[in-house]
Amino acid sequence: MSISTESGDAGQTSLSGGTRVSKSDLRVEVYGTVDELISSMGLARALCTDAAIQTFTASIQRELFVVGSSLAASPESRKDQPQVSDESVNRLTSEVHRIEGTKGLLGDWALPGADAASAAYDVARTVCRRAERMAVRLSLEETVDPNVLRYLNRLSDLLWLCGRLIELEHSLNSRLRDPDDTGARWSRAW
Repeated sequence: MSISTESGDAGQTSLSGGTRVSKSDLRVEVYGTVDELISSMGLARALCTDAAIQTFTASIQRELFVVGSSLAASPESRKDQPQVSDESVNRLTSEVHRIEGTKGLLGDWALPGADAASAAYDVARTVCRRAERMAVRLSLEETVDPNVLRYLNRLSDLLWLCGRLIELEHSLNSRLRDPDDTGARWSRAW
């Protein structure tokens, strides 16, 4: 059995359940972006030296396969669609709150690039935001598990925080603006 089936040579692919669609279909774009997110997080994890962040990142990568499977399921499929659990979303929320409570964590927007690992988490965050935007667009046309949207939204916050935590651990300053700037603060994770 070969990985090269040649069944997609004409620009078609099968959704979970067997429905054939164009590879440019929005549903394919969304779950493909989740696949890209899994790989981006893999690079971030490979660059990270914090064992706890590495372990947590790997567990999220595994959960993202459930997110991708949920998005890859055709609404017409007779197969049960994988669901993202409330527990998975709540676990991300708890981790966000835990990291936010870290003394000295940057409370303003960051300029990516102070550290290779933190920059990789910032890249993963932007891929996650793109996946979230695409999933929202898909939800306007077809059924999408609401926890997929919640999960991606929470994950982008967590990825931003991971980058800041890595910088804090390495005593790096990624602050975008001069500390004396008294202007309005922006949302940390957009």
